[in-house]
Amino acid sequence: MRRLLSVLLALLLTCATLTAPARAGTAREVTYDQYSLMVDGRRIVLQSAEFHYFRLPSQELWRDVLEKFRAAGFNAVSLYFSWAYHSPAPGVYDFGGVRDVDRLLRTAREAGLYVIARPGPYINAESTGGGFPAWLKTVPGRGRSFEPGYREAYREWLHRINPIIARHQVTNGGPVILYNAENEYQVNTDAAYMQDIQDQARADGITVPITTNDCCDAGSWSSTWATGPGAVQIPGVDDYPQSFECANPELWGPWGEGLTEKLRDDIPVFAAEYQAGAIDVGNAGYDRCRQLTGPAFMKFFYKNNLIQTGATMFSYYMGYGGTNWGWLAQPNDVYTSYDYGAAITEARRLTPKYDEFKRQGYFLEAVTPLAKTDAVTSPATSGNAALTTVARANPDTGTQFVLVRHADRAATGTDSATLDWAAPDGRYQVPVQVKGRDAHVLVAGYDLGGQRLAVSTSEIMTHAAIGGRDVAVLYGTAGSPGATVLRYSSQPSVKVLEGAVRAAYGGGELRLDYAHDGLARVLVTGGGRRPMLLLIGTDEEAARFWRASTAAGPVLVRGTELVRSATLRGDVVRLAADTVAGEVEVFAPPPARRVEVGPRAEIGRGGAAASQGAAHDEVRVTRTASGSLLGVTRAPAAAKLPELTGWRARAEAPEAAPGFDDSRWTAADHTTTTSPHPPRTLPVLYADDYGFHYGNVWYRGHFTATGTETRIDLNAITGLRGNYLVWLNGRYLGSAAGGVQADSGDQSTPPNPDPGPGHFDIPTGLLKPGADNVLAVLVANMGHNDDWIADDLRFKQPRGLVAASVGGTPIAWRIQGAAGVDRVRGPLSTGGLYGERTGWHLPRYQDRSWKETAPATPLTPGVTWYRTSFELDLPKGQDVPVGLRFGGDPSPEYRVLIFLNGWNVGQYGADIGPQREFSLPAGLLDEHGNNTLALAVTAERPVAGPGPLSLFAYGNVRGGP
Repeated sequence: MRRLLSVLLALLLTCATLTAPARAGTAREVTYDQYSLMVDGRRIVLQSAEFHYFRLPSQELWRDVLEKFRAAGFNAVSLYFSWAYHSPAPGVYDFGGVRDVDRLLRTAREAGLYVIARPGPYINAESTGGGFPAWLKTVPGRGRSFEPGYREAYREWLHRINPIIARHQVTNGGPVILYNAENEYQVNTDAAYMQDIQDQARADGITVPITTNDCCDAGSWSSTWATGPGAVQIPGVDDYPQSFECANPELWGPWGEGLTEKLRDDIPVFAAEYQAGAIDVGNAGYDRCRQLTGPAFMKFFYKNNLIQTGATMFSYYMGYGGTNWGWLAQPNDVYTSYDYGAAITEARRLTPKYDEFKRQGYFLEAVTPLAKTDAVTSPATSGNAALTTVARANPDTGTQFVLVRHADRAATGTDSATLDWAAPDGRYQVPVQVKGRDAHVLVAGYDLGGQRLAVSTSEIMTHAAIGGRDVAVLYGTAGSPGATVLRYSSQPSVKVLEGAVRAAYGGGELRLDYAHDGLARVLVTGGGRRPMLLLIGTDEEAARFWRASTAAGPVLVRGTELVRSATLRGDVVRLAADTVAGEVEVFAPPPARRVEVGPRAEIGRGGAAASQGAAHDEVRVTRTASGSLLGVTRAPAAAKLPELTGWRARAEAPEAAPGFDDSRWTAADHTTTTSPHPPRTLPVLYADDYGFHYGNVWYRGHFTATGTETRIDLNAITGLRGNYLVWLNGRYLGSAAGGVQADSGDQSTPPNPDPGPGHFDIPTGLLKPGADNVLAVLVANMGHNDDWIADDLRFKQPRGLVAASVGGTPIAWRIQGAAGVDRVRGPLSTGGLYGERTGWHLPRYQDRSWKETAPATPLTPGVTWYRTSFELDLPKGQDVPVGLRFGGDPSPEYRVLIFLNGWNVGQYGADIGPQREFSLPAGLLDEHGNNTLALAVTAERPVAGPGPLSLFAYGNVRGGP
């Protein structure tokens, strides 16, 4: 009766979920209950990671990253859509080129990934304005609210992006499985705003469940709005237990246990943003962020979250970080690199974090009873109170999942105990051993293909039916003891093909005892079941396995750097894989006798792959005792990178000269502003008020001097790391740091009246009394504040000059920023430097008249440009990510804008951040042709220039995107 009641309750809960109208051959149904999401009634554990297409402006490389997600066992990708990236002005939207999100969603579908679509309107993401376009700063109405002005603006954005998302929903045969409304909105409980976002989505054709992600106080609005206006169907939670202290990577959970809350009884537990990296707020470097959030953290916290709370929906931030190219960054938290210490580096290289994601991801995908579990009594750890257990079980199959970990989550020692396990098939005494800051999820009572797994103290990575037998990969910490018990109706034949494994049979059970050491292989036949090959290894050995689907069934591969997809045609297994020289072993159905390795094959969610027609290398293979095909792949060809020579230079800043013609510049003569920050002097000089939103901005102020003026007083807001340079009548007077914020973020505190002051004495004899004098100011806008606390004082903080005085003498101002929007690169690539306005950064600019000199030569204050070109011919059929390296020590006296073929790919300098290497992504980089590199160096005082500069390769593999 109890089982019947639970089934009825589940049906009632499912009735409340969303069902899309069927479309023959393509329509699918997305539903959910208290356990998990379901697609066409099939439960799934959603395993997603975040990817920002706008931080990788190369469509072919989108495919590479998404295929790497899928190869790690992720079945979904979470995608923010940046309003700022697509809209340079009110009513103007661009979804072409690198902004083609239709192509992005098609690519996700082809890679076999579901999509969590996150169009905001606010996304944060440490991006400029938190994803809000800068023109929104001049729109009346508080951001992230239902107030007029902002409401009309965000509706316009949603009505542009929503229809694109809608046509790619699962219910229309596409990949979008969830729609995320807003982002971390618990700071402002404007229910009307939240409800309107959802109403606009439904009106635009969104039919999949709507979710959102809470941060910090997860129960705040989601519990209040559980049934009222603004409530979403599936609220989720953000968890960042490791904080962002990359300078101290030994920290362990300073922000708590990291357990995702179940916000309502009728929905699954959704870890909507779970920490998988960190922003580098202390300039420690992203490698240390990767240590802070490395495999030990992932093993303990992710597995704890899985079993302690029963979460079945995970989205990890980030899976791949990318680059804050151009003016994409929010200035106060990040610099050019947004590597984030993620599992896949900025240069698309795989790390030990990727290996751990793969071990866990394959497990979640293979062991389907995990999608529906309840908490149950956990087994005792006899003989050692330092270890503890937590357990869950599937109410339908009885399969148990036991988490074994230290009682003290910060413990660093290694402890052993005996697990007294009352499992579905009997009671067992099995050994367990746990290193400090580690955890294991053990499985009992599981139908492992055609086998019955009673218990195992090895973790399951994956298993598959291949060629009429079950092949399973189990693993554990190197050196730890392991025991696996399998049930048979009669005594099976056991053959240890490799390793030291002891086998004993009795009472219908085969017990295998061993230590996790290298890779053991055990072949079990007979016993009333189909044959089984057990592959039992260490964490490191398990990470060498890849799983791919083919039309003929799954294939397991050991070795290679990556397996993207596979096909089986006749007797040939063709792998789309990334390889270096090394062993490759393929477990495939019996017809397979040959192995070919080559470029990517297209692959869809169904697993069928089709060759792109490129040549594949045949690998000479032999049949092993394990029934696999074993061979060796050849090394990739060497990639030769040229030296960077032939530099030419030209000084800029004609704007500083008194005779420069600024008559076509915009008159800065406003006396009022929509900004919540009142002007300190008139006229209003805020750059955004005149339509100049990104990059450097020039001001020229004309005044008739009385001759009594002795000092120029300026004030500017630039965001963190910004500055401004000042000239009077062509003479350089100096520089000052720009203000970071005009308010404290605490509305009880009045705005700072002096955010970025600069005081410049006027040299004797420089003024021309009774005549026109010219004040020229170059201000760096480092980006726009986010709107984290839904406070216009923060988001609508002005950029540029905010006050100017020359002894009270009236000044007539003109302003000039970026000269329009680059139609190829978008609004965030260029600013208002003279060289940018006249194309000095573009590859076709003729620089033959420039002086031949290297960037390391001494600089004078102002802006100096350097250009060179170089030819590349990288080996075809290989992936060789290229970077630019600055040698020597950076100076705080200069900052460098780096342009590759017209794209602003980064900023360098001691005041900018710790970064000395900059990714030059393929697509922006011509790998088989001529490339132009341009540097715009702004010096505050005389200093040696940056250098030396060189190209380098992050890696080199056969295959690639």
